[in-house]
Amino acid sequence: MFMRSGLSLAAAAAVITLAGCASSSTSPVKPQAAAALEATRGNEVKGTVRFMQTGDNAVLVTGQITGLKPNMEHGFHIHEKGDCSSGDGMSAGGHFNPSGAAHGKYGRDPHHGGDLPSLRADANGVARVNEEIRGINLKAGADNNIVGRGLIVHADPDDFKTQPTGNAGARMACAVIK
Repeated sequence: MFMRSGLSLAAAAAVITLAGCASSSTSPVKPQAAAALEATRGNEVKGTVRFMQTGDNAVLVTGQITGLKPNMEHGFHIHEKGDCSSGDGMSAGGHFNPSGAAHGKYGRDPHHGGDLPSLRADANGVARVNEEIRGINLKAGADNNIVGRGLIVHADPDDFKTQPTGNAGARMACAVIK
C-alpha cells in the first residue's frame, strides 16, 4: 500500500513517528521549581527539593536531605522570604502564611501554607520527601505561589501547636525556591 503512494515502509514509519512527537510537544508543561538547601552556620544539612504543579492548588514535593540527626524528626517549612543571607536562616522570615491561618500539622486544619510534613531522618541522617501538598502552587500571580520563598529545615520536631512556629528549633538549612 505504501509503495503505491511512493512511500517506503521506513519513510512511512518516520512520518508516523514525527506526527507522534508533534502531538506530544503541544501538551502543556507543568510549572516546576527547585530549592538547593545549604547548611546554615555550624551545620552540615544539605539537599535538593523539587516542586511540580499537579493540580490547581497542589504541588508534588520530592527530594533528599542529608546531614540530619539520625533517626530524628525535623521540622520542614516554607518561609515568607527567599533570603538565606543571614547565615542562620533567620533572614527567611516567618512561615509562609497567605491565608492568615494558625500553625498546625499539614493535612489537618488549621494549618498555613508554609506547613509541610516533617522530615524523618534514617539511621544515616538522610530524609526523603515525596508528598503532594495542597494549598500551594507555582503559578505566577497566585497568592499562594511559593516561587521566590524560603525553604527551611529545622533542628527539632515540629510540635504542631506552638504559634506561629511549631517550636521546631534552629534553622539547619535554607534555600530559595526557584
